[in-house]
Amino acid sequence: MFDRYEAGETAVLVHIDFSDENSREDLVELQLLVESAGARSVGVITGSRRAPDRKFFVGSGKAEELAAMVAATDANVVIFNHALTPAQERNLEMVCKCRVLDRTTLILDIFAQRARTHEGKLQVELAQLRHMSTRLVRGWTHLERQKGGIGLRGPGETQLETDRRLLRGRIKAINRRLDKVDRQREQSRRARQRSDMPTVSLVGYTNAGKSTLFNALTSAEVYAADQLFATLDPTLRKLELQDGAVFLADTVGFIRHLPHDLVAAFKATLQETREADLLLHVVDCADENMADNFEQVQEVLKEIDAHEIPQLIICNKIDLLEEVSPRIDYDAEGVPTRVWVSAQQRLGLELIQQAITELVGDTIHEVTLKIPAAAGHYLGQLYRLEAIQDQEYDDLGNCILNVRLSDADWRRLLKQSEGELETLVVH
Repeated sequence: MFDRYEAGETAVLVHIDFSDENSREDLVELQLLVESAGARSVGVITGSRRAPDRKFFVGSGKAEELAAMVAATDANVVIFNHALTPAQERNLEMVCKCRVLDRTTLILDIFAQRARTHEGKLQVELAQLRHMSTRLVRGWTHLERQKGGIGLRGPGETQLETDRRLLRGRIKAINRRLDKVDRQREQSRRARQRSDMPTVSLVGYTNAGKSTLFNALTSAEVYAADQLFATLDPTLRKLELQDGAVFLADTVGFIRHLPHDLVAAFKATLQETREADLLLHVVDCADENMADNFEQVQEVLKEIDAHEIPQLIICNKIDLLEEVSPRIDYDAEGVPTRVWVSAQQRLGLELIQQAITELVGDTIHEVTLKIPAAAGHYLGQLYRLEAIQDQEYDDLGNCILNVRLSDADWRRLLKQSEGELETLVVH
């Protein structure tokens, strides 16, 4: 449905350094993204600006230099390491005489190649449609075949209007199907909560080694490779610990400036992260950009409202460092904060299990609440969480509840009630 990469496709890359730290990207990361997409870089244009040019993003002189390199290398696509407006894309294509893609489109294309499950394919298509709906500049007549085309057009309706109407219809259809998938996922999550087994979710920057670690811990066979976004569809496995077990979830890797369309489309998938009792934040400690990547993951966690869930930092790939051995770092209160391991060499895996046991051993929260009639709305929330173990009423009409729920759900309820729920606890 969209412009897709073919094996051996050649690309000219464009990377601009801006004075604003928030607008900066990493050129090495762009080259890895292009490689992951299946294209081959034949040239790089770099430069620096205080702000993007309104017409060409890079300025007219740099645009001519870009066009000359495209002609000299016979490249068939130009890929920017930045987000472009539809007008900038169109203007650059007229100058370069080839396709021009921005960073967001590139990431969406990689996701389209990696999607394996029905849900993953729907989510990627939805993100692509949302992004491309502002870029109806190359002709979308192929969309007509989905609904017949002839006979659908109103009097005087242009091709662009027809394409937009068909696009809106497709987006609505995908949203309906994803809502159904979301309800099925919700049922599975509730079943896991009823089992009183905590959920631990792997998060981290793309290519930090999450899937390799997941396979090493659970003996699963999730696809793992040294490339960006090797994992797209979430996988859950049971992880046996010394004093029990947890559900371990492998999730999609994060990246700086993760496209908003992607975050919105992957709502159901990211819910696995939001509902977790503990996050294992996997970090490639051999990467020179480790600190920056760590902050980028924290930004995405904040964006999806998962930043308050407890985190255990997993410093992976210690086999690439000198004189670093597996260990657990503790804070002043004796709580595990970091575990140093090598998933590839299977070093320190037992330390991860030990740290998880220490952190989630008491994640089930049991409390008695006295809820007056005026606060009856809390009953519905607790019923939806299936947390109520026993219920009775006192002489004043207050509802006395014995509640049992995960520590993460309890903290979430306290946050939503702005602390009021805590005043209802019977001590």
